[in-house]
Amino acid sequence: MKRSLGHKSSHNGTEPVGKLEHKNGRKVELGKKVTLLRGISIIIGTIVGAGIFISPKGILKNSGSIGMSLMVWIACGVLSLFGALCYAELGTCIKKSGGHYTYLMEAFGPMLAFVKLWIELVAVRPAAMSVISLAFGQYILEPLFMPCSPPPMAVKMATVVGLNTVLFLNSMSVTWTARLQVLLTSCKLLVIIIIIIPGVYKLFKGETSNFDNAFDLSHLHLSEIPLAFYYGMYAYSGWFYLNFVAEEVHSPEKTLPLAICVSMAIVTFCYVLINVAYYTVMTAGELLASEAVAVTFAEKVMGNFSLAVPVFVALSCFGSMNGVTFVVSRLFYVASREKQLPEILSMIHIRRHTPLPAVLILYPLTMVQLFVGNIYSLLNFIGFLRMLYLAFVVLGLLYLRYTKPDLPRPFKVPLFIPVVFVATCFFMVFLSFYSDPTGSGIGLGIALTGIPAYYIFICFNNRPKWIQKTLGSFNRTMQIIMEVVPADQ
Repeated sequence: MKRSLGHKSSHNGTEPVGKLEHKNGRKVELGKKVTLLRGISIIIGTIVGAGIFISPKGILKNSGSIGMSLMVWIACGVLSLFGALCYAELGTCIKKSGGHYTYLMEAFGPMLAFVKLWIELVAVRPAAMSVISLAFGQYILEPLFMPCSPPPMAVKMATVVGLNTVLFLNSMSVTWTARLQVLLTSCKLLVIIIIIIPGVYKLFKGETSNFDNAFDLSHLHLSEIPLAFYYGMYAYSGWFYLNFVAEEVHSPEKTLPLAICVSMAIVTFCYVLINVAYYTVMTAGELLASEAVAVTFAEKVMGNFSLAVPVFVALSCFGSMNGVTFVVSRLFYVASREKQLPEILSMIHIRRHTPLPAVLILYPLTMVQLFVGNIYSLLNFIGFLRMLYLAFVVLGLLYLRYTKPDLPRPFKVPLFIPVVFVATCFFMVFLSFYSDPTGSGIGLGIALTGIPAYYIFICFNNRPKWIQKTLGSFNRTMQIIMEVVPADQ
């Protein structure tokens, strides 16, 4: 390996960054290694994780009855499918990685894209990764402490081990990360089948007493419906993640829409059936009292085999951690390439061809969230922000159809799909100010802080020379320590 000086100036006005070249001259870039199967495994693997094992309790609590909770699950599946189809159109006409960020940049310009990036960096991504990781820690320790619950500190220690393992894998190899995702997705589907079969079997045997008065609306409060939808949309969240790695997808015009449609059909079908299985075996009160729904279910129907269920659930959560880390790192990689994050984040390891700095960027904030938050408070917090920016992204699709009608669109959805999606998202956002004014207000406040941050960090170019020199020195030092270089064009 040799070090040579590049002539490209840093985008932030710092001194030129030295460029490292691989000794065998191999081109340094992120290759197209995401096939249809890997694409499906990324989508299913990131959707099916902590959500299906956490959200049933939150949805039932806020929907008021078993029947209404099942309606929420179906409605969230349909709404997610609508959103996924919109993203399929965006991904096939804008063939860049980065997902939400890239589409907001193309439709509305750099400021709104930066605000979205700011929300992701300081709030949504650390919180979302903390939720998945805490669920992993909870379930992986369940067999060791049954019938008691694992100590909270032990859960957090197990969570730290799992998170560090995921970051290590994503730093080492794109290919092996993708292969592991296929394997873990298979484990996810296996645990879902293990839960569905005995529950549906009991249902067909006539054990339907828990569904009596399923649509009792006496406990339904309209103000709580947005929270039920937030839990549901969290359980389905992940349908947009393949768009984060669009540049690494083989034949994206065909692969993106097909992978999205196949994945959403499988997930929605499995989610509805798994909730039917839960309610067949457990009463509403038992489900609300459970700290680990899948474990409680397994204890009731599987006897000694129930010890295997939390292990499979933990593997499912681990798969979501792996998939989310893989795709979200590309968001920060693209944002750095667009000159809205430090240049080091758009660099790639010279031998492993992984975006190492972008993989590690969320680690500090995620660790803070792990030790100061809890699962349900974090879910309420990120639900508002996620629904808000999804509405803006799909609104951007409608705007691009008007402003750029000649943009090639290999896949185009009927107009009513994005209109229904945007209207529903904005309705839930506005209604949530009534149902959860504190959480919604905090979320909106964080979003609004992105506006002054944009002017301070992006628009303000007259930085003192000592700051420019310090940033340049930091970039060069980190580049040498991590052995990363800008991607070859």
